[in-house]
Amino acid sequence: MPRTKDNLASAFEGMRADYSAAKSSRFRRKRTGVSAAGSGADYHYRTEADFLKIMELARDMDRNDSIVGHIINRAVECTIHGGLSLDPQTGNAKLDTEISQRWADWSQNPDEFDVQGQMTFNQAEELTFRSQLVDGDILGLPLKEGQLQLVEAHRLRTPYGAAKSVVHGVELSQTRRRIRYHLTIDDIDPQGVVSKTAGFTAVDAYDADGNRQVFHIYDPKRVTQTRGVSAMVPIFDCLGMFEDINFAKLVQQQIVSCFAIFRERDAGWNGPQAAPIGPTSTEARSDGSVSTIEGIAPGLMLNGAPGEKLHGFSPNVPNSEFFQHVKLILTLCSINLGLPLCLALLDASETNFSGFRGALDQAKIRWKANQNNLKTQFHTPIYRWKLRQWMAEDDNFRARMERKNVNPFGHVWNVPSWPYIEPNKDAQADITRLKGGLTSPRRLHAEKGCDSDQIARETVADNAYAIREAKREAAAINSEFQDNNPVHWRELISLPLPDGFTVSTSTGADTAPQQGGQDVVPA
Repeated sequence: MPRTKDNLASAFEGMRADYSAAKSSRFRRKRTGVSAAGSGADYHYRTEADFLKIMELARDMDRNDSIVGHIINRAVECTIHGGLSLDPQTGNAKLDTEISQRWADWSQNPDEFDVQGQMTFNQAEELTFRSQLVDGDILGLPLKEGQLQLVEAHRLRTPYGAAKSVVHGVELSQTRRRIRYHLTIDDIDPQGVVSKTAGFTAVDAYDADGNRQVFHIYDPKRVTQTRGVSAMVPIFDCLGMFEDINFAKLVQQQIVSCFAIFRERDAGWNGPQAAPIGPTSTEARSDGSVSTIEGIAPGLMLNGAPGEKLHGFSPNVPNSEFFQHVKLILTLCSINLGLPLCLALLDASETNFSGFRGALDQAKIRWKANQNNLKTQFHTPIYRWKLRQWMAEDDNFRARMERKNVNPFGHVWNVPSWPYIEPNKDAQADITRLKGGLTSPRRLHAEKGCDSDQIARETVADNAYAIREAKREAAAINSEFQDNNPVHWRELISLPLPDGFTVSTSTGADTAPQQGGQDVVPA
């Protein structure tokens, strides 16, 4: 069909309507690994050698670079912050107390919790989250002996001759549900390397009852992503260049810290030659003459060629632009690991109080997301596995857990909170929320990572102990001194009183606020 003016206009209009992002341009860098037909997330780390190399490069940066390990430490500490605390909620107070005690005895005993006998549960959750950031993912294996075994990501590999449904050691169903995990043998020899020919251990993802028996901890960015990737991948170049630039500036600073004397001589000068200060070498010039090069050292003297005029200089090292550039690089590195720059550097000198608090509040959003991901993939599966194991080992415990109106697996993980920035204002805000009915004591304590029931029990017990001691001492004083001026027990101890309550030491009564024009004296 011949092209008419209307057809051409329509074609050009369609071109203008396209997304410009799909068009090539000399101003846009060429991106590799982009499939025009579309691809799943696993396509982008399809080569196992490259996938493992990313992991090892990230580990090398973590242990060798000057800033990366510290930033990761801060990200882990701010997210875990003492660890998540368990709050069983079976609906039976006695069972909740028993489970809490069982959990404490198991999780805080390295010999009972860790197959290596080295870590507690809180230490394991820190290392787990750190491995998720650096390596990309990590596995937890619950053992029949009752201990947990953590497996590092490099041991999860695809056996030779495996089906295409195995993605770097993870075997998937057609719906991408995990079927089993293929692990290489753990070579204890520090000189050894992981071998794919020495044998594999295949662990089913679920047992016969459908319960998880492999805990895979990672942070996917797409629904089709099977393995985790290091959080440092987007900033590999920034991290490497920062170290290179920093090293270059250190060398430059050493050079300009030396002082040099430049000597200018007339042609044909025949005076004595000064002895070299540093190591020397010779270099052939373009005109066929030979020049002596002296190594850099304090007090260095440089001899110019006949007719040359040499000038000294004293550069400003590092210059002002260097600090701005380093700040930009560190900012990019920090935000990719969920930290404001002031937290990564432990330095808030470049911001004010409001700026620091605003940055901290925004960072908490990501920390909470990390905590929720850990609860789903690590904490809750471990807790449910351990409960099933206790029920299988103790018939009496299982019978009580299977009673009517008991929710055996009911529980809440109280995530840790972060310290008040302004303690007085923040504490007053909590009091206002409670008085206004905007929250409950249970929810308020849960926000702080505390158990409301435990705080109530401890508060009552501590106050009861203090009151008994004060009353005993007051009675002893009054029996010793018969002067018609008795000592009230409240004079010996300071306890918080509800608003409006007053104490009359003469009558010994605590008076509540007026209701209907009369004071109410508690019985």
